[in-house]
Amino acid sequence: MKAPALLLLPLLLCALSACEQLGIEDPAKLAEAKDAEGKAIGSACRHSGRALEDCYELNKGALKASVFAGWKDMNDYMAENKIDSVKPEVPASKPSKPAEDEADAEEAPAAKTTARKRAVKADSGAH
Repeated sequence: MKAPALLLLPLLLCALSACEQLGIEDPAKLAEAKDAEGKAIGSACRHSGRALEDCYELNKGALKASVFAGWKDMNDYMAENKIDSVKPEVPASKPSKPAEDEADAEEAPAAKTTARKRAVKADSGAH
């Protein structure tokens, strides 16, 4: 009875070691990938001549420590090899506002204009 159980144990360990094939993600590998992506973003920002703060603003989902590490590494590399920044051809786009905010922003000037007209009428009627 012990022999089949001992043979089953290595088979079970082999099956569990293939969790990635089952779609179970490894947290350590996910963290490593996110760190590598942050470093790549930071390097690209520095190479394009963007300030570190701009890079943070444009890539809010990236880890700041990783972005900084990539930016610093690229800065050191560019200084050592006397490489100039490459100006980006595509302008950075700010995250768009939700539709509600845009509608409110469009209505606000119209409301201000109407309020000003009422104030002018009230002032002219008082004289």
